[in-house]
Amino acid sequence: MRGFDSSSPRRIAGLLFTLLSGMLLTLALAPSAVRAAEGHEDLSTAITRVARETIPSVVHIEVTERTSFVHPKLPFQFDPFFRRFFGNPKVPPKFKEEVKALGSGMIIDAQGHILTNHHVVSGGTNIQVLLSDGRQFPAKVVGTDPKTDLAVIRISDRAPFPPVRFGDSDKVAVGEWVVAIGHPRGLDESVTQGIISAKHRRGVEDPGSYEDFLQTDAAINPGNSGGPLLNLRGEVIGVNAAISSESGGFEGIGFTIPSNISLHIARTLIAHGKVDRGWLGLSAEDASRGAVGARRAGAGKGALVGSVVAGGPAARAGLRPNDVVVAYNGKEVPDAVALRNDVADSPIGQDARITIDREGKRYDLTVRIASPGEELNILSASAKALLGAGVRALTAKEMEQYGVDKAHGVAVTSVEPGGPLGKSGFETGDVILEVNGQAVGGVESFVEIVGSMPHGQKTALIALDHRTGDTASVTVALR
Repeated sequence: MRGFDSSSPRRIAGLLFTLLSGMLLTLALAPSAVRAAEGHEDLSTAITRVARETIPSVVHIEVTERTSFVHPKLPFQFDPFFRRFFGNPKVPPKFKEEVKALGSGMIIDAQGHILTNHHVVSGGTNIQVLLSDGRQFPAKVVGTDPKTDLAVIRISDRAPFPPVRFGDSDKVAVGEWVVAIGHPRGLDESVTQGIISAKHRRGVEDPGSYEDFLQTDAAINPGNSGGPLLNLRGEVIGVNAAISSESGGFEGIGFTIPSNISLHIARTLIAHGKVDRGWLGLSAEDASRGAVGARRAGAGKGALVGSVVAGGPAARAGLRPNDVVVAYNGKEVPDAVALRNDVADSPIGQDARITIDREGKRYDLTVRIASPGEELNILSASAKALLGAGVRALTAKEMEQYGVDKAHGVAVTSVEPGGPLGKSGFETGDVILEVNGQAVGGVESFVEIVGSMPHGQKTALIALDHRTGDTASVTVALR
Protein backbone atom coordinates (compact mmCIF):
# COMPACT_ATOMS: atom_id res chain seq x y z
CA MET A 1 0.00 0.00 0.00
CA ARG A 2 1.28 3.39 -0.97
CA GLY A 3 2.20 5.78 1.76
CA PHE A 4 0.25 9.07 2.43
CA ASP A 5 1.69 12.12 0.64
CA SER A 6 1.54 15.16 2.93
CA SER A 7 1.41 17.49 -0.09
CA SER A 8 -1.86 15.94 -1.35
CA PRO A 9 -4.15 18.17 0.75
CA ARG A 10 -2.38 21.24 -0.57
CA ARG A 11 -2.76 20.03 -4.16
CA ILE A 12 -6.41 19.24 -3.60
CA ALA A 13 -6.99 22.65 -2.02
CA GLY A 14 -5.23 24.29 -4.96
CA LEU A 15 -7.39 22.43 -7.43
CA LEU A 16 -10.54 23.38 -5.55
CA PHE A 17 -9.43 27.03 -5.41
CA THR A 18 -8.71 27.09 -9.14
CA LEU A 19 -12.06 25.49 -9.90
CA LEU A 20 -13.93 27.88 -7.62
CA SER A 21 -12.13 30.93 -9.06
CA GLY A 22 -13.00 29.85 -12.56
CA MET A 23 -16.66 29.47 -11.62
CA LEU A 24 -16.75 32.90 -9.99
CA LEU A 25 -15.05 34.48 -12.99
CA THR A 26 -17.54 32.82 -15.32
CA LEU A 27 -20.42 34.16 -13.24
CA ALA A 28 -18.91 37.64 -13.16
CA LEU A 29 -18.44 37.69 -16.92
CA ALA A 30 -21.82 36.18 -17.66
CA PRO A 31 -23.77 39.49 -17.84
CA SER A 32 -21.20 40.97 -20.22
CA ALA A 33 -21.33 37.85 -22.33
CA VAL A 34 -25.11 38.00 -22.39
CA ARG A 35 -25.02 41.69 -23.34
CA ALA A 36 -22.53 40.99 -26.12
CA ALA A 37 -24.66 38.11 -27.36
CA GLU A 38 -27.74 40.31 -27.40
CA GLY A 39 -25.98 43.00 -29.42
CA HIS A 40 -25.61 45.53 -26.56
CA GLU A 41 -22.45 47.47 -25.78
CA ASP A 42 -20.82 48.99 -22.76
CA LEU A 43 -20.94 52.72 -21.96
CA SER A 44 -17.54 53.67 -23.36
CA THR A 45 -18.17 51.86 -26.63
CA ALA A 46 -21.60 53.49 -26.97
CA ILE A 47 -20.19 56.98 -26.43
CA THR A 48 -17.43 56.33 -28.98
CA ARG A 49 -20.01 55.17 -31.54
CA VAL A 50 -22.33 58.15 -30.92
CA ALA A 51 -19.42 60.58 -31.30
CA ARG A 52 -18.15 58.91 -34.50
CA GLU A 53 -21.61 58.88 -36.11
CA THR A 54 -22.66 62.41 -35.07
CA ILE A 55 -19.55 64.62 -35.34
CA PRO A 56 -19.89 64.99 -39.16
CA SER A 57 -23.35 66.54 -38.57
CA VAL A 58 -22.22 69.02 -35.88
CA VAL A 59 -20.92 72.37 -37.13
CA HIS A 60 -18.81 75.20 -35.77
CA ILE A 61 -20.49 78.61 -36.23
CA GLU A 62 -18.55 81.88 -36.26
CA VAL A 63 -20.63 85.05 -36.19
CA THR A 64 -19.37 88.56 -36.87
CA GLU A 65 -21.47 91.37 -35.43
CA ARG A 66 -21.00 95.10 -35.80
CA THR A 67 -21.82 96.60 -32.42
CA SER A 68 -22.26 100.26 -31.56
CA PHE A 69 -20.96 101.59 -28.26
CA VAL A 70 -21.86 104.87 -26.62
CA HIS A 71 -18.79 107.12 -26.65
CA PRO A 72 -17.68 108.18 -23.16
CA LYS A 73 -17.92 111.95 -22.69
CA LEU A 74 -14.69 113.85 -22.47
CA PRO A 75 -13.75 115.15 -19.02
CA PHE A 76 -15.16 118.65 -18.45
CA GLN A 77 -16.87 118.53 -21.87
CA PHE A 78 -19.82 120.55 -20.60
CA ASP A 79 -17.95 122.64 -18.05
CA PRO A 80 -18.37 126.40 -18.89
CA PHE A 81 -14.72 127.20 -18.08
CA PHE A 82 -13.52 124.38 -20.35
CA ARG A 83 -15.80 125.48 -23.18
CA ARG A 84 -14.68 129.12 -22.86
CA PHE A 85 -11.09 128.22 -23.74
CA PHE A 86 -11.48 125.10 -25.89
CA GLY A 87 -14.86 125.61 -27.48
CA ASN A 88 -17.28 122.71 -27.86
CA PRO A 89 -15.34 119.78 -29.38
CA LYS A 90 -17.39 117.50 -31.61
CA VAL A 91 -17.33 114.04 -30.10
CA PRO A 92 -19.16 111.29 -32.02
CA PRO A 93 -21.93 109.93 -29.80
CA LYS A 94 -21.13 106.33 -30.72
CA PHE A 95 -18.35 104.27 -32.24
CA LYS A 96 -18.62 100.92 -33.98
CA GLU A 97 -16.63 97.77 -33.46
CA GLU A 98 -16.71 94.30 -34.96
CA VAL A 99 -17.25 91.52 -32.43
CA LYS A 100 -16.88 87.81 -33.17
CA ALA A 101 -18.81 85.11 -31.35
CA LEU A 102 -18.60 81.33 -31.54
CA GLY A 103 -21.29 78.69 -31.28
CA SER A 104 -22.38 75.28 -32.46
CA GLY A 105 -25.17 73.88 -34.57
CA MET A 106 -26.44 70.67 -36.13
CA ILE A 107 -27.36 69.84 -39.73
CA ILE A 108 -30.99 68.72 -39.77
CA ASP A 109 -31.51 67.83 -43.44
CA ALA A 110 -29.55 67.06 -46.60
CA GLN A 111 -30.36 70.53 -48.00
CA GLY A 112 -28.11 72.23 -45.43
CA HIS A 113 -30.57 73.60 -42.88
CA ILE A 114 -28.80 74.00 -39.52
CA LEU A 115 -30.52 74.24 -36.14
CA THR A 116 -28.83 76.43 -33.52
CA ASN A 117 -29.68 78.99 -30.82
CA HIS A 118 -31.17 82.40 -31.50
CA HIS A 119 -28.57 84.00 -29.26
CA VAL A 120 -25.76 82.49 -31.36
CA VAL A 121 -26.77 84.18 -34.65
CA SER A 122 -28.86 87.13 -33.48
CA GLY A 123 -27.48 90.42 -34.79
CA GLY A 124 -24.84 88.72 -36.93
CA THR A 125 -23.78 90.53 -40.10
CA ASN A 126 -21.64 87.64 -41.34
CA ILE A 127 -22.10 83.96 -40.45
CA GLN A 128 -19.52 81.33 -41.35
CA VAL A 129 -20.06 77.58 -40.84
CA LEU A 130 -17.16 75.13 -40.53
CA LEU A 131 -17.79 71.40 -41.02
CA SER A 132 -15.79 68.62 -39.40
CA ASP A 133 -14.20 67.74 -42.77
CA GLY A 134 -12.70 71.23 -43.02
CA ARG A 135 -15.16 72.69 -45.53
CA GLN A 136 -16.37 76.22 -44.79
CA PHE A 137 -19.57 77.88 -46.02
CA PRO A 138 -21.27 81.26 -45.61
CA ALA A 139 -24.70 80.90 -44.03
CA LYS A 140 -27.96 82.81 -44.28
CA VAL A 141 -30.57 83.12 -41.55
CA VAL A 142 -33.80 81.32 -42.43
CA GLY A 143 -35.65 82.39 -39.29
CA THR A 144 -35.28 82.88 -35.55
CA ASP A 145 -37.55 82.49 -32.54
CA PRO A 146 -36.30 84.48 -29.52
CA LYS A 147 -38.99 83.08 -27.22
CA THR A 148 -37.54 79.58 -27.45
CA ASP A 149 -33.98 80.76 -28.24
CA LEU A 150 -33.91 78.75 -31.47
CA ALA A 151 -32.86 79.64 -35.00
CA VAL A 152 -32.37 78.00 -38.39
CA ILE A 153 -29.61 79.00 -40.79
CA ARG A 154 -28.72 77.45 -44.15
CA ILE A 155 -25.62 76.58 -46.14
CA SER A 156 -25.59 75.42 -49.77
CA ASP A 157 -23.55 72.94 -51.77
CA ARG A 158 -24.11 70.55 -54.65
CA ALA A 159 -23.50 67.48 -52.49
CA PRO A 160 -26.02 66.56 -49.77
CA PHE A 161 -25.11 67.22 -46.14
CA PRO A 162 -25.20 64.55 -43.38
CA PRO A 163 -28.13 65.24 -41.02
CA VAL A 164 -28.56 64.24 -37.39
CA ARG A 165 -31.32 61.87 -36.24
CA PHE A 166 -33.92 63.10 -33.76
CA GLY A 167 -35.33 61.15 -30.84
CA ASP A 168 -38.45 61.59 -28.72
CA SER A 169 -37.56 63.91 -25.82
CA ASP A 170 -40.81 63.05 -24.04
CA LYS A 171 -39.47 59.52 -23.51
CA VAL A 172 -36.20 60.65 -21.94
CA ALA A 173 -35.81 59.40 -18.36
CA VAL A 174 -34.08 61.12 -15.46
CA GLY A 175 -30.77 59.34 -14.93
CA GLU A 176 -30.41 58.35 -18.59
CA TRP A 177 -26.90 58.62 -20.05
CA VAL A 178 -26.42 61.40 -22.62
CA VAL A 179 -23.64 62.81 -24.80
CA ALA A 180 -23.03 66.50 -25.66
CA ILE A 181 -21.07 67.51 -28.77
CA GLY A 182 -20.00 71.03 -29.69
CA HIS A 183 -17.25 73.59 -29.89
CA PRO A 184 -16.75 75.01 -26.38
CA ARG A 185 -14.43 78.04 -26.35
CA GLY A 186 -13.55 77.26 -29.99
CA LEU A 187 -12.28 73.74 -29.22
CA ASP A 188 -13.75 71.88 -32.18
CA GLU A 189 -15.56 68.55 -31.93
CA SER A 190 -15.50 68.31 -28.14
CA VAL A 191 -17.46 65.38 -26.69
CA THR A 192 -18.68 65.18 -23.08
CA GLN A 193 -20.96 62.76 -21.29
CA GLY A 194 -23.34 62.80 -18.33
CA ILE A 195 -26.91 62.03 -17.40
CA ILE A 196 -30.31 63.72 -17.50
CA SER A 197 -30.51 65.39 -14.09
CA ALA A 198 -34.10 66.65 -14.30
CA LYS A 199 -36.93 67.50 -16.68
CA HIS A 200 -39.27 70.46 -17.17
CA ARG A 201 -36.98 73.18 -15.80
CA ARG A 202 -38.75 76.51 -16.40
CA GLY A 203 -38.03 80.17 -15.70
CA VAL A 204 -34.28 79.52 -15.91
CA GLU A 205 -33.34 82.50 -18.08
CA ASP A 206 -36.47 84.50 -18.89
CA PRO A 207 -39.79 83.98 -17.11
CA GLY A 208 -41.54 85.35 -20.20
CA SER A 209 -40.01 82.88 -22.62
CA TYR A 210 -41.31 79.44 -23.59
CA GLU A 211 -38.86 77.38 -21.55
CA ASP A 212 -39.21 73.69 -20.76
CA PHE A 213 -35.59 72.61 -20.36
CA LEU A 214 -34.00 69.24 -19.78
CA GLN A 215 -31.26 69.57 -17.16
CA THR A 216 -28.00 67.66 -17.61
CA ASP A 217 -24.61 67.35 -15.94
CA ALA A 218 -22.85 66.69 -19.27
CA ALA A 219 -20.25 69.47 -19.49
CA ILE A 220 -21.51 72.49 -21.48
CA ASN A 221 -19.43 75.65 -21.85
CA PRO A 222 -19.55 78.86 -23.92
CA GLY A 223 -19.38 77.74 -27.55
CA ASN A 224 -21.49 74.63 -26.92
CA SER A 225 -24.67 76.66 -27.50
CA GLY A 226 -26.68 75.23 -30.38
CA GLY A 227 -24.96 71.83 -30.28
CA PRO A 228 -26.81 68.55 -29.75
CA LEU A 229 -27.47 66.51 -26.64
CA LEU A 230 -27.85 62.86 -27.67
CA ASN A 231 -28.99 59.60 -26.15
CA LEU A 232 -26.86 56.46 -26.48
CA ARG A 233 -28.76 55.49 -29.64
CA GLY A 234 -27.24 58.56 -31.30
CA GLU A 235 -30.55 60.44 -31.44
CA VAL A 236 -30.76 64.17 -30.70
CA ILE A 237 -32.93 64.73 -27.64
CA GLY A 238 -32.08 68.39 -27.09
CA VAL A 239 -30.36 71.59 -28.23
CA ASN A 240 -27.82 72.81 -25.66
CA ALA A 241 -28.69 76.35 -24.66
CA ALA A 242 -27.60 77.53 -21.20
CA ILE A 243 -25.74 76.83 -17.97
CA SER A 244 -26.22 77.85 -14.36
CA SER A 245 -22.86 79.12 -13.15
CA GLU A 246 -21.31 81.43 -10.59
CA SER A 247 -17.94 81.44 -12.35
CA GLY A 248 -19.06 81.68 -15.98
CA GLY A 249 -17.80 78.14 -16.65
CA PHE A 250 -19.53 74.80 -16.34
CA GLU A 251 -20.46 73.77 -12.78
CA GLY A 252 -22.53 70.66 -13.39
CA ILE A 253 -25.83 72.32 -14.31
CA GLY A 254 -26.62 72.62 -17.99
CA PHE A 255 -29.91 73.16 -19.81
CA THR A 256 -31.03 71.89 -23.19
CA ILE A 257 -34.16 72.59 -25.24
CA PRO A 258 -36.07 69.30 -25.76
CA SER A 259 -35.94 67.87 -29.28
CA ASN A 260 -39.72 67.71 -29.67
CA ILE A 261 -39.96 71.47 -29.15
CA SER A 262 -36.82 72.17 -31.21
CA LEU A 263 -37.89 70.12 -34.23
CA HIS A 264 -41.37 71.68 -34.25
CA ILE A 265 -39.90 75.20 -34.15
CA ALA A 266 -37.29 74.34 -36.81
CA ARG A 267 -39.91 73.02 -39.23
CA THR A 268 -42.07 76.10 -38.66
CA LEU A 269 -39.14 78.45 -39.28
CA ILE A 270 -38.20 76.63 -42.48
CA ALA A 271 -41.80 76.78 -43.71
CA HIS A 272 -42.72 80.32 -42.65
CA GLY A 273 -39.59 82.11 -41.40
CA LYS A 274 -41.30 82.88 -38.07
CA VAL A 275 -43.40 81.32 -35.34
CA ASP A 276 -46.95 82.55 -34.70
CA ARG A 277 -48.36 81.52 -31.33
CA GLY A 278 -51.88 81.34 -30.04
CA TRP A 279 -52.97 83.88 -27.41
CA LEU A 280 -55.51 83.64 -24.60
CA GLY A 281 -55.31 87.08 -22.98
CA LEU A 282 -54.66 86.40 -19.32
CA SER A 283 -51.85 86.34 -16.78
CA ALA A 284 -51.47 83.35 -14.48
CA GLU A 285 -49.27 81.84 -11.81
CA ASP A 286 -48.97 78.36 -10.36
CA ALA A 287 -52.04 77.59 -8.26
CA SER A 288 -49.88 76.15 -5.50
CA ARG A 289 -48.10 79.50 -5.11
CA GLY A 290 -51.02 81.89 -5.37
CA ALA A 291 -52.73 83.15 -2.24
CA VAL A 292 -56.15 82.00 -3.44
CA GLY A 293 -54.76 78.67 -4.64
CA ALA A 294 -53.10 78.04 -1.29
CA ARG A 295 -56.46 78.33 0.45
CA ARG A 296 -58.13 75.81 -1.85
CA ALA A 297 -58.35 72.31 -0.51
CA GLY A 298 -55.88 70.07 -2.26
CA ALA A 299 -54.52 72.91 -4.41
CA GLY A 300 -51.31 71.65 -5.90
CA LYS A 301 -51.83 71.79 -9.64
CA GLY A 302 -53.36 74.21 -12.08
CA ALA A 303 -52.90 77.79 -13.26
CA LEU A 304 -54.36 80.54 -11.09
CA VAL A 305 -55.69 83.41 -13.22
CA GLY A 306 -54.33 86.76 -12.02
CA SER A 307 -55.74 89.21 -14.56
CA VAL A 308 -57.79 89.02 -17.73
CA VAL A 309 -57.19 91.41 -20.65
CA ALA A 310 -60.35 93.33 -21.48
CA GLY A 311 -61.66 92.36 -24.91
CA GLY A 312 -59.33 89.34 -25.16
CA PRO A 313 -60.31 85.71 -25.83
CA ALA A 314 -60.30 84.73 -22.14
CA ALA A 315 -62.54 87.67 -21.20
CA ARG A 316 -64.97 86.87 -24.01
CA ALA A 317 -65.09 83.23 -22.87
CA GLY A 318 -66.00 84.26 -19.31
CA LEU A 319 -62.77 83.62 -17.40
CA ARG A 320 -62.29 85.74 -14.27
CA PRO A 321 -59.44 86.56 -11.91
CA ASN A 322 -58.96 83.82 -9.24
CA ASP A 323 -60.28 81.08 -11.53
CA VAL A 324 -57.96 78.07 -11.56
CA VAL A 325 -57.45 76.41 -14.94
CA VAL A 326 -57.15 72.67 -14.25
CA ALA A 327 -57.45 71.22 -17.77
CA TYR A 328 -56.95 72.34 -21.36
CA ASN A 329 -58.66 70.35 -24.12
CA GLY A 330 -59.05 67.49 -21.66
CA LYS A 331 -55.37 67.47 -20.69
CA GLU A 332 -54.41 68.17 -17.07
CA VAL A 333 -52.71 71.55 -16.52
CA PRO A 334 -49.98 71.14 -13.87
CA ASP A 335 -48.91 74.79 -13.72
CA ALA A 336 -49.06 78.21 -15.40
CA VAL A 337 -46.16 77.57 -17.79
CA ALA A 338 -47.79 74.39 -19.07
CA LEU A 339 -51.00 76.32 -19.79
CA ARG A 340 -49.12 79.04 -21.65
CA ASN A 341 -47.21 76.52 -23.75
CA ASP A 342 -50.37 74.55 -24.59
CA VAL A 343 -52.13 77.73 -25.71
CA ALA A 344 -49.11 78.86 -27.74
CA ASP A 345 -49.11 75.55 -29.67
CA SER A 346 -52.86 75.67 -30.37
CA PRO A 347 -54.11 76.38 -33.92
CA ILE A 348 -55.01 80.05 -34.28
CA GLY A 349 -58.70 80.72 -34.85
CA GLN A 350 -59.84 77.36 -33.46
CA ASP A 351 -61.84 76.75 -30.28
CA ALA A 352 -60.31 75.19 -27.17
CA ARG A 353 -62.07 73.73 -24.13
CA ILE A 354 -60.87 75.01 -20.77
CA THR A 355 -61.87 73.43 -17.47
CA ILE A 356 -61.75 75.77 -14.49
CA ASP A 357 -62.23 75.50 -10.75
CA ARG A 358 -64.24 78.49 -9.50
CA GLU A 359 -64.88 78.55 -5.76
CA GLY A 360 -64.83 74.76 -5.57
CA LYS A 361 -67.05 74.09 -8.60
CA ARG A 362 -65.90 72.91 -12.02
CA TYR A 363 -66.95 74.58 -15.26
CA ASP A 364 -66.07 73.97 -18.92
CA LEU A 365 -65.58 77.10 -21.04
CA THR A 366 -64.96 77.43 -24.77
CA VAL A 367 -62.37 79.96 -25.92
CA ARG A 368 -61.29 80.90 -29.44
CA ILE A 369 -57.50 81.19 -29.77
CA ALA A 370 -56.41 84.60 -31.06
CA SER A 371 -53.68 85.46 -33.56
CA PRO A 372 -50.55 87.57 -32.85
CA GLY A 373 -52.07 90.43 -34.84
CA GLU A 374 -55.23 90.45 -32.74
CA GLU A 375 -53.10 90.14 -29.61
CA LEU A 376 -51.04 93.20 -30.53
CA ASN A 377 -54.12 95.33 -31.27
CA ILE A 378 -55.90 94.38 -28.04
CA LEU A 379 -52.79 94.77 -25.87
CA SER A 380 -51.96 98.14 -27.45
CA ALA A 381 -55.40 99.43 -26.54
CA SER A 382 -55.08 97.94 -23.04
CA ALA A 383 -51.61 99.47 -22.47
CA LYS A 384 -52.84 102.87 -23.61
CA ALA A 385 -55.81 102.67 -21.26
CA LEU A 386 -53.68 101.53 -18.31
CA LEU A 387 -51.00 104.21 -18.72
CA GLY A 388 -52.95 107.01 -20.37
CA ALA A 389 -50.36 107.30 -23.13
CA GLY A 390 -49.49 106.02 -26.58
CA VAL A 391 -46.09 104.83 -27.77
CA ARG A 392 -44.19 104.22 -31.01
CA ALA A 393 -40.87 102.77 -32.16
CA LEU A 394 -37.74 104.91 -31.90
CA THR A 395 -36.45 106.55 -35.07
CA ALA A 396 -32.89 106.04 -36.30
CA LYS A 397 -32.14 109.65 -35.36
CA GLU A 398 -33.39 109.12 -31.79
CA MET A 399 -31.36 105.94 -31.39
CA GLU A 400 -28.27 107.82 -32.55
CA GLN A 401 -29.02 110.80 -30.31
CA TYR A 402 -29.62 108.79 -27.14
CA GLY A 403 -27.05 106.05 -27.82
CA VAL A 404 -29.76 103.38 -27.78
CA ASP A 405 -29.41 100.20 -29.82
CA LYS A 406 -32.11 99.18 -32.27
CA ALA A 407 -35.19 97.48 -30.87
CA HIS A 408 -34.60 98.91 -27.40
CA GLY A 409 -37.16 101.28 -25.92
CA VAL A 410 -40.30 103.08 -27.10
CA ALA A 411 -41.05 106.78 -27.50
CA VAL A 412 -44.16 108.35 -25.95
CA THR A 413 -46.47 109.79 -28.64
CA SER A 414 -49.31 111.19 -26.54
CA VAL A 415 -49.98 111.78 -22.85
CA GLU A 416 -53.30 112.30 -21.11
CA PRO A 417 -52.76 115.04 -18.47
CA GLY A 418 -54.77 113.14 -15.85
CA GLY A 419 -53.37 109.69 -16.70
CA PRO A 420 -50.68 107.76 -14.79
CA LEU A 421 -47.83 108.96 -17.03
CA GLY A 422 -49.19 112.50 -17.24
CA LYS A 423 -49.33 112.80 -13.44
CA SER A 424 -45.73 111.57 -13.26
CA GLY A 425 -44.47 114.32 -15.56
CA PHE A 426 -44.01 112.37 -18.80
CA GLU A 427 -44.01 114.37 -22.04
CA THR A 428 -44.32 113.50 -25.71
CA GLY A 429 -40.91 112.32 -26.94
CA ASP A 430 -39.75 110.78 -23.65
CA VAL A 431 -38.43 107.22 -23.94
CA ILE A 432 -39.39 104.18 -21.82
CA LEU A 433 -36.52 101.67 -21.57
CA GLU A 434 -37.66 99.19 -18.89
CA VAL A 435 -40.87 98.09 -17.19
CA ASN A 436 -40.60 96.32 -13.82
CA GLY A 437 -37.03 95.31 -14.56
CA GLN A 438 -37.83 93.92 -18.03
CA ALA A 439 -36.06 95.55 -20.95
CA VAL A 440 -38.44 97.00 -23.54
CA GLY A 441 -37.47 95.59 -26.94
CA GLY A 442 -39.87 97.69 -29.01
CA VAL A 443 -43.59 98.40 -29.26
CA GLU A 444 -44.62 94.75 -29.31
CA SER A 445 -42.50 93.97 -26.28
CA PHE A 446 -43.86 97.01 -24.43
CA VAL A 447 -47.53 96.21 -24.96
CA GLU A 448 -46.97 92.53 -24.08
CA ILE A 449 -45.46 93.56 -20.74
CA VAL A 450 -47.93 96.32 -19.85
CA GLY A 451 -51.11 95.23 -21.63
CA SER A 452 -51.69 92.14 -19.47
CA MET A 453 -50.97 93.83 -16.12
CA PRO A 454 -53.84 94.18 -13.62
CA HIS A 455 -55.50 97.53 -12.98
CA GLY A 456 -54.06 99.51 -10.09
CA GLN A 457 -50.70 97.73 -10.06
CA LYS A 458 -47.69 99.86 -9.15
CA THR A 459 -45.19 99.71 -11.97
CA ALA A 460 -41.55 100.83 -12.06
CA LEU A 461 -40.39 102.41 -15.32
CA ILE A 462 -36.88 103.35 -16.41
CA ALA A 463 -37.38 106.41 -18.58
CA LEU A 464 -35.18 108.77 -20.57
CA ASP A 465 -35.92 112.51 -20.64
CA HIS A 466 -35.99 113.63 -24.27
CA ARG A 467 -34.85 117.13 -23.31
CA THR A 468 -31.72 116.26 -21.32
CA GLY A 469 -31.00 112.62 -22.21
CA ASP A 470 -30.92 111.74 -18.49
CA THR A 471 -32.49 108.50 -17.25
CA ALA A 472 -34.48 107.98 -14.07
CA SER A 473 -36.68 105.41 -12.34
CA VAL A 474 -40.34 106.41 -12.07
CA THR A 475 -43.08 104.47 -10.28
CA VAL A 476 -46.63 104.82 -11.60
CA ALA A 477 -49.92 103.20 -10.61
CA LEU A 478 -51.82 101.70 -13.54
CA ARG A 479 -55.39 102.88 -13.61
